[in-house]
Amino acid sequence: MPFHIVVVDDDVDVARTIELSLRRHTDFQVSLAFNGAEALQTIRRYCPDLVILDIIMPGMDGYEVCSQLRADPLCADIPILFLSAKGEINDRLEGFRLGADDYLTKPFNVEELALRAKAVLRRTHAEVATKAEPPTVLTVGELSLDTKTFQITTGSGQRVLLTPVEFDLLYHLMSNAGTVFSSDRLLQEVWGYPYDAGSPDLVRMHVRNLRLKIEPNPRAPIYIRTVPRRGYTVQLPESADST
Repeated sequence: MPFHIVVVDDDVDVARTIELSLRRHTDFQVSLAFNGAEALQTIRRYCPDLVILDIIMPGMDGYEVCSQLRADPLCADIPILFLSAKGEINDRLEGFRLGADDYLTKPFNVEELALRAKAVLRRTHAEVATKAEPPTVLTVGELSLDTKTFQITTGSGQRVLLTPVEFDLLYHLMSNAGTVFSSDRLLQEVWGYPYDAGSPDLVRMHVRNLRLKIEPNPRAPIYIRTVPRRGYTVQLPESADST
């Protein structure tokens, strides 16, 4: 079975060049993402074998994408190879500090990139070979979200199929349980809207739709809480004491 690599770069030409180069190596299946929010969505859906990640991107940069992946229990072990024009030693050290497995600067040789990708995959898969299969279910309290089937199971045992947009929103809230997100922050981090763009009504609509699907009483939600004047949260079990 071929290794699956997600390539993230806001320069479409660079991303396509990398894709074509990697596809010449029959071991590689390639998916592309062109900004940070799209990268997180793609990576969380496919759980690839490797992420090749640009740093300088509008909105959410590569450092932030890396930080969010390393904090995500289902994506924390996915290897990351930074590919960036930021070539100073401090830039490289920051990349490794955040959890990168390798770092290559632009301009780059496509053959070297392919060889480095193979080297990272050999190393990480040798380490994974002795470990259990990575989890595909994210659980917070009574909520269990299956990242392969897009189904959410609630405390009552009800199992509901989510749309991709609903999945992305609930996954983000559950993987950051206990954190309160404003509508503006959700628009940026989940759907990639620039700062101060997009309507809070969009967030309210998707939260409402999720509550209709999973809450025992959508008018008195127990899973997706509203914090007045601050935003929305899925609370950790030990702190779930208010609506």
